[in-house]
Amino acid sequence: MNIRSMTGYGRGEYLAEDRRFTVEIKSVNHRYNDMSIKLPRSLASLEDRVKKRLMQEIFRGKTDVYINFETFSVEDVAVKLNAGLAVAYAEKLRELENLLGVNGADLLSLTAKFPEVITVEKAQKEEDVIWTALLPALEMALNNFISMRSVEGEHLKQNILQKGKRIQELVEEVETYAPSVVVEYQEKLHHRIKELLAQTEIDEQRLAMEVAIIADKGCIDEELTRLHSHLQQLESILHNGGQVGRKLDFLVQEMNRESNTIASKANDIRIVQATIALKSEIEKIREQIQNLE
Repeated sequence: MNIRSMTGYGRGEYLAEDRRFTVEIKSVNHRYNDMSIKLPRSLASLEDRVKKRLMQEIFRGKTDVYINFETFSVEDVAVKLNAGLAVAYAEKLRELENLLGVNGADLLSLTAKFPEVITVEKAQKEEDVIWTALLPALEMALNNFISMRSVEGEHLKQNILQKGKRIQELVEEVETYAPSVVVEYQEKLHHRIKELLAQTEIDEQRLAMEVAIIADKGCIDEELTRLHSHLQQLESILHNGGQVGRKLDFLVQEMNRESNTIASKANDIRIVQATIALKSEIEKIREQIQNLE
């Protein structure tokens, strides 16, 4: 399955006899699947069908859908008269004539100009007939939309994989320093304790044991092993595809936690510098996956 970005745009248009349907879909990043569908009042009954179709392909992001319907057929147009409103306007106009002492005003022309007296609406057609004409435009827009999301998703995937390789290099660099750091730390602790206890008889075996225990607390082998595992999962998730955003978000949190632990345990400037670079790459990945579905 492809990996998709949450950012996308697609447009579709379909002309059926004397009717033209236009559909536009656009989306941006969002934590959940937030969908807004705007369509003419005459097509309001189709909103649920449109949403169900889109939900089959769109799983995350803030998506706005715009549907427009134009008709060139007389049969699709319904002219309606609000008789009660017309009578009320006419009565008030006559009152105004009497009040001002003005005669000869064209009541019919004036009344017809008032809002909502005469309205032109699209005639209601059978829902299935309209849906059949709308669906090709919707599918075209959806296909274009998904295509754009997939292309951008592939770019993000390659970018993240590249950063993953850089993190792998930094982890391996830290691994080369780690053994000598533990030994050096043990030696420093041993000499420091002997200096502090210079006037006291020391049990060398007990001292060596205590130093080893303290030094072991600075060991980062477990954190490095987990980072290797996380990097393997990163590649696996990206190659398997699908809806990977939330999985990667959790994985990056774990990678960041291991890096923080290494940084807190490090007693070597080389490890500290490598860890800073490592955390920087992890942060870049975190920013990228915010765009993934």
